[in-house]
Amino acid sequence: MPIGIIGAGAIGQALAYRFVAAGEQVVISNSRGPQSLRDLAASIGPALTPATVAESAKEEIVVLAVPWRRLSEAVAAADVLDWQERIVIDTTNPLGPPDFKVADLDGRTSSEVVAELVPGARLVKAFNTLTPAVLGSDPRTFVGRRVIFLSGNHPGANERVTRLADRVGWAVINLGPLASGGRLQQFPGGPLPTLNLLLEP
Repeated sequence: MPIGIIGAGAIGQALAYRFVAAGEQVVISNSRGPQSLRDLAASIGPALTPATVAESAKEEIVVLAVPWRRLSEAVAAADVLDWQERIVIDTTNPLGPPDFKVADLDGRTSSEVVAELVPGARLVKAFNTLTPAVLGSDPRTFVGRRVIFLSGNHPGANERVTRLADRVGWAVINLGPLASGGRLQQFPGGPLPTLNLLLEP
């Protein structure tokens, strides 16, 4: 099954490139429509299909890769009332341009907030702790495999995303539920963002 990506900024493009390089089919979308993504698809290859947000949201695994301030708008464009236990990967961090002010989360983790926007989804927090340049680079190095962190409240979804990441080449550390693991991953505030770790063979 293809992977849907909502958002074609730096993170969305980095993940699209790595997924396609690993042999995955990807359906990518943004707020400007499929026509605006033709050059990106041409540069990455035929396994990357430009689509509408609603089309990307139909896939079994959907990646949210949009700025925090555009998140509600992107989810609304997906036009999904019940995600029916599909996996939604949250790559967001609760701040962004123009002023990079940290959002008031009322004591919750950002992914707990995101989970409320996608009712019925099995939400997994992942791919938010590395810069786009590092995330888009080959995770297999001569020293070892690059580490990514994930967390989520649904063990089956965590395992599914772990298998996907493993096929791409990342080494995955599962941090457990969103309330605890998501807090470790969160930027700003958590200790794990920007850590570029390699797992030796």
